[in-house]
Amino acid sequence: MKFAEPLEGRKLSVLLENAASREAKLWKVYVPKKPSNQDTDISPAQRDEAVRWLADVHHQLKLYPETLCLAVSILDRFLSAIKARPKYLRCIAITCFFLAAKTSEEDERVPALRELVSSSKCGCTPSEVLRMERIVLDKLGWDLHTATPLDFLHIFHATVFSCKAVRLSGVLSALDRSQHLALLTQELLHCLSHNALLPVRGSTLALALVTLQLEKLCPDWLAVTADLLRKAQIVSSELIGCRELVSRCLSTHTASLPPNTVYICQPLRPPPPESCASLPLRRKPSTKRKVEQMDVDEYFDGIKRLYNEDGPQEGGSSPCPALQPVTMS
Repeated sequence: MKFAEPLEGRKLSVLLENAASREAKLWKVYVPKKPSNQDTDISPAQRDEAVRWLADVHHQLKLYPETLCLAVSILDRFLSAIKARPKYLRCIAITCFFLAAKTSEEDERVPALRELVSSSKCGCTPSEVLRMERIVLDKLGWDLHTATPLDFLHIFHATVFSCKAVRLSGVLSALDRSQHLALLTQELLHCLSHNALLPVRGSTLALALVTLQLEKLCPDWLAVTADLLRKAQIVSSELIGCRELVSRCLSTHTASLPPNTVYICQPLRPPPPESCASLPLRRKPSTKRKVEQMDVDEYFDGIKRLYNEDGPQEGGSSPCPALQPVTMS
């Protein structure tokens, strides 16, 4: 696969490598257990409720999507490191949100702590948030600079659109790319409130969202996906399982553009005759970094089994539920 600009391709590769390195260093799977005592353990449902509440606060304050993604990342890292009581969950969540805002937003956009506590109705005082802030920072080693799923989503999306060989069936033009990324971001934010995806790395979650869209828009999406898998060093079986989880999470979600979106009318153009160029089955590993070799045919077979395309099976049932299409308006 050839990039439109070699320098652009190298920059994206460096960004992906740095993000993967940060993720490998700081990411730790958070698997919430079923609480043994309702008063002493935070349940998966309570965690999801806290994330949805943060999403409402984020929407009310109109902050960057990066702020919400980082807040959820800090929250999950903290909950995986300590055992907290449910009555402190909102105080912990709003503290993580405040830390994320101070990290991601410009100074003039960071909400004042007193106003944040008042508008969010978190049920705690500013002094309690400040005390909790010190606890969170101590438990996380004062290191909040982690790679979020949104970071990987931006990198994968830019990588797909910087490739000359990719032809998205004439559906998306250069003017539509930001809108397409906005819809993917909405889907990602929706997935963050589902604890079923907590065992999944952010890089795998982002790649699953991108490839689900590629499947609908690119005739040769499997070849593009295989190339992204090699670049990100993600195991194909993990991606297949994540795609199924993401499809279930998005089955009841309808992404939409913001109400102030400006639509540009363009005449329809027929898709270009050429399709995505075929990728070689093997690629020589880089001298700087060993890249996991993957048989493209093996990955294709995994996708076929997932979609039950190998032929009818006994009983007429597929090994797993069919993927639900993601609709966009």
